[in-house]
Amino acid sequence: MSTRTLRYIGILVACCGVFLAVWLGRGNAQQSGDAVKIDNDDIGGVVTSDKGAEAGVWVIAETTDLPTKFVRIVVTDDRGRYVLPDLPKANYNVWVRGYGLVDSPKMKSEPGKMLNLKASVAPDKKAAIEYYPALYWYSLLQMPPKSDFPGTGPTGNGIAPTVKSQGQWIREIVNTDGCTGCHQMGDKATREIPKSILSQIHDSSGAWDKRIQAGQAGTQMSARFNQVGRKRALAMFADWSDRVAKGELPTDAPSRPQGKERNVVVTMWDWADPHVYLHDDIASDKRNPTVNANGPIYGALEESGDYLTVVDPVHNATSKVMLKVRDPQTPSSAQNLPLAPSPYWGDEVIWDSKTTVHSFAMDKQARVWAAARVRKPDTPAWCQGGSENPSAKLMPIVQGQRGLEMYEPKTKETTTIDTCFTWGHVNMDDKDVLWSSFGPAGVEGWFDTRMWDKTHDEKKSQGWSAFVLDYNGNGKRDAYTEPNQPADPTKDKRINVAFYGDAPAPDGSVWGSVLGMPGALVRFIPGSHPPETALAEYYEVPWNNPKAPVQGFAPRGMDVDSKGVVWTPLSSGHYASFDRSKCKGPLNGPTAATGQHCPEGWTLYRFPGPNYKGAVENGSAESVYYNFVDRFDMLGVGKDVPVATGNLSEGLLVLVDGKFMTLRVPYPMGFYAKGVDGRIDDPKAGWKGKGLYTPISTRAPFHMEGGKGTTSKLVKFQMRPDPLAN
Repeated sequence: MSTRTLRYIGILVACCGVFLAVWLGRGNAQQSGDAVKIDNDDIGGVVTSDKGAEAGVWVIAETTDLPTKFVRIVVTDDRGRYVLPDLPKANYNVWVRGYGLVDSPKMKSEPGKMLNLKASVAPDKKAAIEYYPALYWYSLLQMPPKSDFPGTGPTGNGIAPTVKSQGQWIREIVNTDGCTGCHQMGDKATREIPKSILSQIHDSSGAWDKRIQAGQAGTQMSARFNQVGRKRALAMFADWSDRVAKGELPTDAPSRPQGKERNVVVTMWDWADPHVYLHDDIASDKRNPTVNANGPIYGALEESGDYLTVVDPVHNATSKVMLKVRDPQTPSSAQNLPLAPSPYWGDEVIWDSKTTVHSFAMDKQARVWAAARVRKPDTPAWCQGGSENPSAKLMPIVQGQRGLEMYEPKTKETTTIDTCFTWGHVNMDDKDVLWSSFGPAGVEGWFDTRMWDKTHDEKKSQGWSAFVLDYNGNGKRDAYTEPNQPADPTKDKRINVAFYGDAPAPDGSVWGSVLGMPGALVRFIPGSHPPETALAEYYEVPWNNPKAPVQGFAPRGMDVDSKGVVWTPLSSGHYASFDRSKCKGPLNGPTAATGQHCPEGWTLYRFPGPNYKGAVENGSAESVYYNFVDRFDMLGVGKDVPVATGNLSEGLLVLVDGKFMTLRVPYPMGFYAKGVDGRIDDPKAGWKGKGLYTPISTRAPFHMEGGKGTTSKLVKFQMRPDPLAN
């Protein structure tokens, strides 16, 4: 080979080397551009398995170094990348959980570190399904056929004659007004019968009979089975757990988080103690969610304890606000003894609450107004007949349960307030008037906090009214017939309903949900001088209504958006909206009193997930306890977005443009929520300055992953612009 040829080859090799270097440089630049970027308070990396990058799986970071246990959870993007943002300084265990996987080994890390994680592919379907939400297991429950209704009683088909339809059976024993009204069904703790029971009773129906008597809720659980037909209900649940024990697995499978579902950041704090459970939480003023910015979040323990549990989300610490009653003879839940020993607590009485705090409102001063029992059920004389109280003259009240207890964070003092009527859910209108739910039957009550601040006179500050329909159609309240009397076209008509959920609307009316079959929404219009001027409108959920395109039943929670549209979850497996402005017919008079006069006002959205076996009268096996309308875009997916507590999907169900996003809480398994609230801590901070809060509210936190000793949690949901935003 000549020297010239060698020189030419050298030049060619050099040129190729330059080209290769440039090409590799472009590749490195591209790779660098795709790399995960973190700050000194983040942990980030890539999740891969033997199959490659794992998209749509959860990365969980947990620490016990802080004053209370702290967890943050994110989802990987389409290339398996993740960023756990803004972690408090601590040592963390970090691992991967996802559909199709089993948990990866826990890796030690701390903020500011890159951490690539190796996911563990599930060896088989059985191992993978253990991580499915409870919904997929509970949907294996076999419903009695539609032909078995109405029931024919204990000597017939075992279903109570009062249960008229399959839908009513689902409502009263299967779904939110039945078993799932207090705790999750379908989790490992409920689909498997505890060994402590099976060791004594080998028959599955007998074992279920024993387990529904366990603990301090045994009286309620047992009574509900009697109500619908004990033997038939026991057989249904026994058949379910027998099939699971023999190896039957869910046939449907959840999909991994997709699209915007991957943008969620879930933060969780332990609060309270293992003996108690949470019902509701409050973070801010629902009318102005910048109130109490960066302040404490309060939780209600309902039947389980006489304090408010509190999380300080800035310092990741917990505290308590002790509650009080006026009358030391106020009854306590500790008087409700277990019918049978609990597999977890034996005969121990773990609930002890006189106040039974249920739900809250927060005012513009960040004061907390809680529904709380302060005395025995008998009302004071001024609530009853013969009193000069304007409301008592029209509608005397002999017994009432919860009043109010107000907590002032500036002085750290609580004040008890006696009201004649009962409080459940508490909401405040634009005039600083609190509106109640829970009755007693036939009553809607209110408490004027401005009057209270001026006078501290609880009698002057409260009022209540009957629910009166404008039956004669003249637009004003007149003399009325009672619910048990024949209607009179010249008079109005009183209805004996009670609000469960309640919410003031922008037009000054107050809406409430009415439990039952098919259940209803009621609009309460105070008028210029309540109680004398107050009227009501009654709208049943469309059920057996040939004019309605979709049938549903049994509302529970409810909320109202900024346009006055009412949103309520149904036991039929639907999220329903009701828009009064769409009604075509008259809204007063005899026709309106039927409640089925405006089917066009209803829109029903089927909840995601499978249905029960043999179910034909409902849409999904999902069970939703309560809901919330995000009027101020605190979650980060838009204003006026309806949110529901997907208690069998184990997350929040967010309805955006008619389609549901599922924001699952994958750890610990067993997420079950009731109340939802939101707050904006910093309007200029984007997604980092706001979020939604919900407590894990199962009455049985010991059913959750971790078992006995597991506490209730406060959970925060935020939506960032993409899965890697930090």
